[in-house]
Amino acid sequence: MKIFNNIFLRKKILIYGLGKSGISSYKFLKNKSDVYLFDDNQKIKLKFKKKIIRFEQIQKINFDRIIISPGIDIANCKLSKFLKKNFKKIHTDLDVLFSFYNNESITITGTNGKSTTAKILHDALIDQKRDSRLIGNIGNPALSEKNITKKTIFVIEASSYQLDYSRIFRSKFAIILNITADHIERHKTLKNYVNAKFKLLKSQIRGSFAYVKKDDDLINKKIKKGKYKAKIYKVQTLNFNREFSKINNKYFISDGNKENLSFIFKIASKLKLNKKKLIKTVNKFKGLNYRQQIIFDKKNLTIINDSKSTSFASSENVLKNLNNAYWILGGIPKKGDKIKLSKIKSKNFKAFVFGEHRNKFLRILKNKLNVRSFRKLKGALKVIFSEINSQKSKKNIIFFSPAGASFDSFKNFEDRGYYFNQIIKKYINAN
Repeated sequence: MKIFNNIFLRKKILIYGLGKSGISSYKFLKNKSDVYLFDDNQKIKLKFKKKIIRFEQIQKINFDRIIISPGIDIANCKLSKFLKKNFKKIHTDLDVLFSFYNNESITITGTNGKSTTAKILHDALIDQKRDSRLIGNIGNPALSEKNITKKTIFVIEASSYQLDYSRIFRSKFAIILNITADHIERHKTLKNYVNAKFKLLKSQIRGSFAYVKKDDDLINKKIKKGKYKAKIYKVQTLNFNREFSKINNKYFISDGNKENLSFIFKIASKLKLNKKKLIKTVNKFKGLNYRQQIIFDKKNLTIINDSKSTSFASSENVLKNLNNAYWILGGIPKKGDKIKLSKIKSKNFKAFVFGEHRNKFLRILKNKLNVRSFRKLKGALKVIFSEINSQKSKKNIIFFSPAGASFDSFKNFEDRGYYFNQIIKKYINAN
């Protein structure tokens, strides 16, 4: 553990946002510094009544550091004015982690595929007897890990929000899987979003390594304009190499997951991973809940739950590999999001839109493909199963990939994915 000149040690610190990362930051720092807590949510405040500081008191204290939850939007929160005034003091739990530990880290970001890539890489390291810890946006919060030794490797999934707020964090290995327009409602412009992702590369020092998608316009433009100290590898994700011939896992039929895997194969040699053992890890990988997850697969029907999809780009990665598919989408469409699939590819599936914002989706998909609209998800599934039951000899696919945020009707994508699974169970049991 690094102690000398630590910027979070024996300081006056405000932790703003008491979700998982905020609580773990508090537990980690409470005996190392003078820590104060604040949250906009009244219910959360009651849990930490003795430690919570009042809004009026915050203005009177000169904090050395402010650790903010990535989910908080500085432009739209209760402490907005205060945070803007003290902007240079803002940090994340990743900054705290970096300030206390010298360990090797592999940080993965990108618009799509972060969680899957991080999990496969973590599994591969564990299977090869390495002390890997899966943290960040996936797994445990960065500061909740125990028994860390010099050999511990951190595999970190980092969102654009985390990277944007981080000031001192850096990673020996950095991966940017892809970049398409996303979270513009928070970052305001595409340029800001790209800059947030590239903080990961900008912060690296000599002796570090970065892996980026070769055929990605936004990534290539940014690399041409900047100077980076790390050695940058451009990963070819279009022409898959011979390792793919040894993969017999249905989870990797989509181009998106093949691309995720190309990064794993590329970084494997640098991490000194045994290729045969790596292939074994990949072939037994079962995927993550609600991320292109095959929840039913029998003679004439495959059902895929991809509730994690919140953009057209995410859904398209799978759609272009499907035939005779019923695509179910809905939720809150992202600002400026567009579908890029050609009309020829779109003939392979029918779209079923549900929810409050269905008319927005209909406007986006107009003249692109065959679309039907429903108020409720149950209504869409009733029609789909009726069609499937009338043509049992034909192989069909139900692809639940909403291409929109879940907050119109659900707490999060997990809540939405679970709800979909429960409805499907009733239909499957009825048949």
